[in-house]
Amino acid sequence: MRLVVDLNRCQGYAQCAFLAPDVFAMHGDEGLLYDPEADEAQREKLAQAAAACPVQAILVDSVDAAPAEAVSGER
Repeated sequence: MRLVVDLNRCQGYAQCAFLAPDVFAMHGDEGLLYDPEADEAQREKLAQAAAACPVQAILVDSVDAAPAEAVSGER
């Protein structure tokens, strides 16, 4: 799973750090630290954190292997 936070948009509300403390942490008053390669076990907490972000600065994306038909060109 890949996690991207738009740090220009982030306002430091820290809802993400509250909901997923294993992935997000505040550094000082406004600096957000996070693990961009979050563990799959954190998926539900990350979804909650992304939904709770007041400025929608968090994007959670699955990184899956490409399906066989996409690789072989079949449709």
